[in-house]
Amino acid sequence: MKDGKFITLGIESSCDETSIAVVADGRQLMSDVISSQIALHTVFGGVVPELASRHHLQNINSVLDEALSEAGVTLDDVDLIGVTNGPGLIGAVVIGVATAKALSFAKDIPLVGVNHMHGHVSANYIQYPDLEPPFMALIVSGGHTNIVEVTDYNECKVLGGTRDDAVGEAYDKVARVIGLGYPGGPKVDKAAKDGNPEAVHFKRVYLEKDSLDFSFSGLKTAVLNYINTEKMAGREINVADVSASFQQAVLDVVVDKTMMAVRNMNKDRLVIAGGVAANSELRRELKEACHKEGIRLYAPEPVLCTDNGAMIAAAAYYKYKKEGADDLHLDAYADLSL
Repeated sequence: MKDGKFITLGIESSCDETSIAVVADGRQLMSDVISSQIALHTVFGGVVPELASRHHLQNINSVLDEALSEAGVTLDDVDLIGVTNGPGLIGAVVIGVATAKALSFAKDIPLVGVNHMHGHVSANYIQYPDLEPPFMALIVSGGHTNIVEVTDYNECKVLGGTRDDAVGEAYDKVARVIGLGYPGGPKVDKAAKDGNPEAVHFKRVYLEKDSLDFSFSGLKTAVLNYINTEKMAGREINVADVSASFQQAVLDVVVDKTMMAVRNMNKDRLVIAGGVAANSELRRELKEACHKEGIRLYAPEPVLCTDNGAMIAAAAYYKYKKEGADDLHLDAYADLSL
C-alpha cells in the first residue's frame, strides 16, 4: 500500500518485450517500462524463441528496478503481483512466471496469473477511467484475432477467431515477401499511406454466411502469387500499392465482421486491443464505422496496444478482487484460452 492506494506490479514476457509496470487501484499508471527486442530479431525476419527467452532472463531484473524507481515505490509497497502465464512463447512466459513466483515467495506478496489476451483488453481500463463491462472487444495481434463479448472484468465469450493466420502474422509474412522486413505491421501500415488500395484486387474472405471467424492464409498466398507473377513478367513491384491493397483486403473483413458482432449483440461500446490495434487505418475505419452507428469506440494509445506490464497489472487487480490469489504452483502455458 502506498499513500492509501492498492499497488499492483504487472509482469509481461510472453514474446519479445520484457515489461514491468506499477499500477495503483487497477487504473492509475505509475510506471510502465518496456525493453523491446525488435532490433535483435529484425535480422532474422521474426522472433527467435530461444533468443527471446535468453534476453528476458538478462533484462528482467533491470526492468524491475527501473519500474519500481520510476513509480517511486519499493517491493514493500506492492500489494499484488500479476504476471502473464500464457499464451505465448513458452520459454519467454516461463521467465516472467518464475520471476513473479520468486518475488511473491521472497516478499510474501499475493500472486495472480493473467491471460495475455485478457490483459490486452484490460489496457483500456488504464486509458479510460470510465470504462466498465459489458462491451464488445476486437483483439488483434501477432498471434490472435478474436471478436469477444466482455461481460465482466473477469469473464468474456469468444464469438469469432482466426482459423489459420492471425492478422499480425499475415502482416509479418506479407512484409517479408515484399521486402519491408520485420516487424511487418507498422511497416506495411506506413507504406500503405503512399499506395492505392484499389491498385491490386485481393479477394476478401468472409467464410460462411454470418460467421464471425477469420481466415487470412489465402490472402497471404494471393499476395505471394501476385509478387511471383509480376516478377516472372519482368514488371516492377509497387510496394506501396501492394501494401495498401493487402491492408484494405484485411481491414474490409475485420471491420465488417466486428461491426456485425456489435449489432448482433446489441452493444453500444467497442474496445480494440492488441498490437495491430495501433494500426492507423484500422483505427480510422473503425472510428468512422462506429460514428455512423452511434457506437463509442475505445482505442488505447499505441504504447498500450503493444505487450506491456500495465495491462497485466490492470487485469490482475480485477481478477484478484473477485477470485483471490493463485498459489506458487502457478504454471506457464504456450496455449491458454480466454
